[in-house]
Amino acid sequence: MDLRKLKKLIDLVEESSITELEINDAEEKVRIVKNGGAMAHQAYALSMATPAQMMAAAPATVTITPTDEPTLPEGDVVKAPMVGTFYRAASPGADAFVQVGSVVKAGETLCIIEAMKLLNEIETDRAGTVKAILVENGEPVEYGEPLFVIG
Repeated sequence: MDLRKLKKLIDLVEESSITELEINDAEEKVRIVKNGGAMAHQAYALSMATPAQMMAAAPATVTITPTDEPTLPEGDVVKAPMVGTFYRAASPGADAFVQVGSVVKAGETLCIIEAMKLLNEIETDRAGTVKAILVENGEPVEYGEPLFVIG
């Protein structure tokens, strides 16, 4: 496989919310896996020429480590209860449910996560002040991904 194509695939996995990408065709097999914190990517490229060549092929490992890990403010982290698309407001032109510094009560809506064309309101389970909003409007979120910090 062309190294430029392999680099593009690694960048695609790094920038997206997917954790694993596998591509199989008649001549090559590529598998890229993103591990949580360390973001280690493993890429395997095998040619289907001969079994001897396949046995001699060694998997290549590319490791990318983030240089700056964001520090979260003190408080309770509200995590995504499902996979979907994160929205800060009920509609594109509406005001956001909360802003950084907003005081919230238990049961108040923080955001909406759209999953399979259903809009699910995500509510806080405690009162406090929104210290950080960790996801941008319209971004995809994974189950358990931190969304807000409430202190």
